[in-house]
Amino acid sequence: MAPFSYNHTNTQDMWYVLIGIPGLEDSHPWISIPICSMYVLAVIGNSFLIFLIVTERSLHEPMYFFLSMLALADVLLSTATAPKMLAIFWFQSMDISFGSCVSQMFFIHFIFVAESAILLAMAFDRYVAICHPLRYTTILTSSATGKIGIAAVVRSFFICLPFIFLVYRLRYCGRNIIPHSYCEHMGIARLACDSIKVNIIYGLTVALLSTGLDIVFIIMSYTMILCTVFQIPSWAARFKALNTCASHICVILMFYAPAFFSFFAHRFGGKTIPHHIHILVANLYVVVPPMLNPIIYGVKTKQIQDRVTLLFSFISTCC
Repeated sequence: MAPFSYNHTNTQDMWYVLIGIPGLEDSHPWISIPICSMYVLAVIGNSFLIFLIVTERSLHEPMYFFLSMLALADVLLSTATAPKMLAIFWFQSMDISFGSCVSQMFFIHFIFVAESAILLAMAFDRYVAICHPLRYTTILTSSATGKIGIAAVVRSFFICLPFIFLVYRLRYCGRNIIPHSYCEHMGIARLACDSIKVNIIYGLTVALLSTGLDIVFIIMSYTMILCTVFQIPSWAARFKALNTCASHICVILMFYAPAFFSFFAHRFGGKTIPHHIHILVANLYVVVPPMLNPIIYGVKTKQIQDRVTLLFSFISTCC
């Protein structure tokens, strides 16, 4: 096992122990089976979706550009967490250095904030497509779409960068047990001897003013979309317009619901929500949405269905 560090200043010598899902240690091998399966499906499904969007010129539209960004973020999120989780479940490889733990923490939060911004961009895409269809190509040009994508990544980087300095500024006195399967900001901060008030305030500020504002703007977008849709006289046209948003709404619910459950349970639900439930939901969160997103978009998006059918028919003909 890694050394138990009591050094207050030298974080390079610090090692943590990730214990997986507290209280369910005996079930780790069984829990690992669905998590591993979902991780493999997530990587294959999202990689295939990216390949399809990149190679098919008919899918070179703003909506699919944002979808490819979402798929890439899903691959990165699950890959940043699932391999270490499986190492804990299978090989009891629980040790992780302070630097590796902070790196994992940064990438998890960075990808989460970036995905939130991508979902907002996709909501804006649907708003323009339904509320201003004649101006769609002039508003969401290739240049504008690229700038939105870059802005989502840059915003996420600068929002999450302070997390690194916030955990490095703290003094640590030897506690090194993290009751989780991966490293996140408050899990590291709670091991410090110093006051973590600044960490708590910044974490809440990020959740409310970045992700929270994204949710507000998404709700505003869909409110205006619904107002526009219900002004359409034809029921068939209404259904078609709403159907184009169905997959995006499903992805939004899958992304935000467990994320906010995990966020608020970690801070306020310690006495009411069993800790193993919180950790289990957090573990499933990094593999279930990434696995389901390609399936949802594949089922609900006709253009992707057509391209998948065409590709597989071509492969079967060649074989």
